[in-house]
Amino acid sequence: MLDLILRNATLADGREAVDIAVLDGRIAEVAPAIEAAAHEEIDAAGHLVTPPFVDSHFHMDATLSLGLPRFNESGTLLEGIALWGELQPDLTAAAVKARAHELCRWSIARGTLAIRSHVDVTDPSLMAVEALLEVKAEVAPWIDLQLVAFPQNGFYRDPLSAENLTRALNLGVDVVGGIPHFERTMAEGAASVAALCEIAADRGLLVDMHCDETDDPLSRHIETLAMETHRLGLQGRVTGSHLTSMHSMDNYYVSKLLPLIAESGVAAIANPLINITIQGRHDAYPKRRGMTRVKEMLGADIALALGHDCVMDPWYSLGSHDMLEVAHMAVHVGHMTGRDEMRAMFQSVTTTAAGLLHLDGYGLDVGCNADLVVLQARDPIEAIRLSATRLYVIRRGQVISRMAPTCARLNLDGEQHDVNFLR
Repeated sequence: MLDLILRNATLADGREAVDIAVLDGRIAEVAPAIEAAAHEEIDAAGHLVTPPFVDSHFHMDATLSLGLPRFNESGTLLEGIALWGELQPDLTAAAVKARAHELCRWSIARGTLAIRSHVDVTDPSLMAVEALLEVKAEVAPWIDLQLVAFPQNGFYRDPLSAENLTRALNLGVDVVGGIPHFERTMAEGAASVAALCEIAADRGLLVDMHCDETDDPLSRHIETLAMETHRLGLQGRVTGSHLTSMHSMDNYYVSKLLPLIAESGVAAIANPLINITIQGRHDAYPKRRGMTRVKEMLGADIALALGHDCVMDPWYSLGSHDMLEVAHMAVHVGHMTGRDEMRAMFQSVTTTAAGLLHLDGYGLDVGCNADLVVLQARDPIEAIRLSATRLYVIRRGQVISRMAPTCARLNLDGEQHDVNFLR
């Protein structure tokens, strides 16, 4: 007796009328018309079934703190950082945990069951670090939460950052972070990249660095990150997040930079909702979009994922942690409207992002964790177009969220018409 059979599913690779059998929390079989009984059967009715969404870049310590102690009226990155500094003294572990748990409930309902969250380590008490480590353990039955030690005020610029980062890693934080463009000088930023990568190499950890989140085309710390990755043998373990300065760089330099990144095995994470909101604030016209070169990176075979980054915090006042909304924005701002390009954006919030996080057991192959999302859509492009309703969210073979199908009932001249927007 199986635990669950999900019948008549459509998969992102185009397979249709597929059944997925689940036993002991793992996928036992994927095939048409599986002849077996199960404790629970779900008819996917031809809808798209995918592994869960993955948010590869987020800030859970600040999430849902919008308006505390005030709003970011300029909308700039620097005011957001200043506002976060004003908020930090009034943070409590209970408040950080409560907001994080609320965000996680939103995430589950949206089918996002893996999150990489940066956590600021500049507070000597490491209160937020300890709070989110507790949250990580508490949500583990439903969400894979990966934490990044993030020296928000600069690894060298803040005299306590080096010690605090080490303490955070000793407490069990998973990934080494950094912010080289926020150091005092370009040289100090480059030195911070080298030092942080060496820490990761010594500890056998992953690296995810806020890198060149600026409109300055001369901010080129991604070049140093790629070089240090190559020097230390960290290929496949390093990610550069944001990389927005690349949007402003001249094409000749980028033609050199992209092969360097690809050769080093450094991955990239773009955050389209936040990048296009925060960047370009000093421009008159023409205004830069401020997002990194997504299309060119994919063309250079650089692994690229998308992150939500912020939800209702000092940097971004909107959001509901919907990774399909993130993919939708990336399609538009990145000119990614080709059919294969849109599918790539879907992968950037699912399979590609899972690879960047080194998630074990992710996918739809036999033996993978039975973590599944049934979407009210027929294919990945339609899912992005509609920000499709998550009909079922399944974790280890157990349904943990259900949502009624989206449908409007029209009454036109006495005739009723049901509209669900599918084509």
